[in-house]
Amino acid sequence: MKALNRPVTLALAGALLAAPLAWSSVALAEEPEQVRFSVPAWPGVTVKTALAAQLLDALGYQTRQQELGSTITYEALTQRELDAFLAAWLPAQQSMFDATMEKGLIVDLGNNVEGARLGFAVPTYVYDAGVTSAEDLADEEIAEKLGRTVYSIEVGSGMSDTLNEAVENDTYGLGDWNLSETSTPGMLSAVDAAINREEWIVFAGWTPHWMNIEYDVEYLTDTQDMWGPDGGRSDVRTLVTSDFAEAAPNATRLLDQLSFTADDQSAMIRGFSYEEREPEAVALDWIRANPAKVKAFLEGVTTRDGEPGWSAVQQALEIPDA
Repeated sequence: MKALNRPVTLALAGALLAAPLAWSSVALAEEPEQVRFSVPAWPGVTVKTALAAQLLDALGYQTRQQELGSTITYEALTQRELDAFLAAWLPAQQSMFDATMEKGLIVDLGNNVEGARLGFAVPTYVYDAGVTSAEDLADEEIAEKLGRTVYSIEVGSGMSDTLNEAVENDTYGLGDWNLSETSTPGMLSAVDAAINREEWIVFAGWTPHWMNIEYDVEYLTDTQDMWGPDGGRSDVRTLVTSDFAEAAPNATRLLDQLSFTADDQSAMIRGFSYEEREPEAVALDWIRANPAKVKAFLEGVTTRDGEPGWSAVQQALEIPDA
């Protein structure tokens, strides 16, 4: 095999009430063995999915991870070619999320990262020079110093869609700005070079991510809620297909109970993306360093053959006592 506690969601609770026998050892043994994840090429979801996979593998499941972009992921979920997705960023992916939910084929298990945020980010020396709000981007002098360019990640991502819509609508005076859309490593390479030379730069930032640990940056106030309500505060939702939620309530319960702080995930991302360690190793280190949180993830969860989940996982992964 490869490889903050919160209440069970209403959607999952309803499924459990509708199928009370699902928690018997006989029924659990009949749960599908395979759990198929989509893993976009983003460091946070890469480590988070590796962590979920290690827990599921220790419970007797077999996990498969496929690297897919978010657009393809939503389509694959509706086609039942995937079972789970741990990176539904909202509102950045709102249009894709809403269109998929309308089909009634996926279950939203809720937010799995507390404190996530999207927005325009600048080095602290730019912020201290007076660029504190996205409204400041409309100032001619500031726009010139920033090269009328916003650095961002790949085309087709939710962030790309948001920025392109802003340029089209001239939000914050961005109508005549350029978007440098490459990839997360490409964008951060430009950020790193600019900061090393103390040059002005504005880019599409987010937390959780190691950029917030490694670079001294600030987020601009989003007065028009371009990045979403509450200044770009975001949810990172866990999605499963309705077929999977019905057929595998035990595995679904575990996925429903996975929840991390932004600081938790930023540290994971740093270990994988910045320190260039394998995601499975980073995930296992976090598991062993946080036994109480892992035990909470496994509350009410069993192995596929009905044995207590926490005991099995603790032994398999050599986790200290909680």
